[in-house]
Amino acid sequence: MPEPPARHTAVDHGDARGPSARPLAIGVDIGGTKIAAGVVDGLGHVVDLRRADTPGAGPEAIEQAITDAVSGLRARHEVVAVGIGAAGWIGSDRATVLFAPHLSWRDEPLQRALAARIDLPVVVENDANAAAWAEYRFGAGRGCSVLTCITLGTGIGGAVVIDGRLYRGAFGVAGEFGHMSVVPDGRRCACGNRGCWEMYASGRALARDAREIAEVSPVTAATLIGMADGDPRAITGPMVTEAARGGDPAALEVFAEMGRWLGRGLASLAAALDPQMFVLGGGLSDAGDLLLRPAAETFHSSLSGRGHRPAAQVRLAQLGPWAGLVGAADLARAG
Repeated sequence: MPEPPARHTAVDHGDARGPSARPLAIGVDIGGTKIAAGVVDGLGHVVDLRRADTPGAGPEAIEQAITDAVSGLRARHEVVAVGIGAAGWIGSDRATVLFAPHLSWRDEPLQRALAARIDLPVVVENDANAAAWAEYRFGAGRGCSVLTCITLGTGIGGAVVIDGRLYRGAFGVAGEFGHMSVVPDGRRCACGNRGCWEMYASGRALARDAREIAEVSPVTAATLIGMADGDPRAITGPMVTEAARGGDPAALEVFAEMGRWLGRGLASLAAALDPQMFVLGGGLSDAGDLLLRPAAETFHSSLSGRGHRPAAQVRLAQLGPWAGLVGAADLARAG
């Protein structure tokens, strides 16, 4: 398991005591497959950590898993608040999960449900918003006037920070870039539509494309099939990443294709948002240059007005898979 972030420079936002003197808070990052909870200090350092699989049995099971993780951390640390980064559309009340494509939440009053279980102030935020806030405060996006974060995991999340404030939209659901339609009548998405961006540039897409190559051309994908014990259906995203790092042609082809889809989407977002920087985070960002290089190349070659306008930087997130819980904790600490 990767180590949580231990060193980076914080941005002080006016606390006269300095960021290191601020109290501890707990951040919880809830994804489609895992729950990560950590105690975070005023510099954005994760000082203690717990992980668990995301239950698939319904909202109450997930809420109990969150409560258990928080209780375990509170037994060892004195904390003042809990921030929840949830993979779903959070209403403008910052309390209700309106819809979570990869979880069982539908109009779920998550803040109220957790506050009844946890005797601390609880703040609920979209997980991509929380990750973007962490990168703005402590990571790759420090000092950016307009920062756009793309989180690449099971799906695609997104968030925008403008002049030091998270942009949530009129109804709280801004930044759901993964559900922009990029292929009319394309692949079916969990959101109910077809052709969404995340169906072509995400962890799910990475594994699916590798399986397709393995089924169509077993010789080309021999390494991947071997890693999956001979069953192409068992190929996973981490297997594809490992094989690509080893130079496997099939895995590299999958990453190149995904990077192209990612870069095209970034170019479209640049036309609308004109950010100073794109930060790529989430679990897939661990692939590093395997993903960054084709994405950046396609972004620059697809950018409208290229050659006649400044282009946003495209950088990898610095806080890795812990950005969501770091940002959630920092937002909870601020209230």
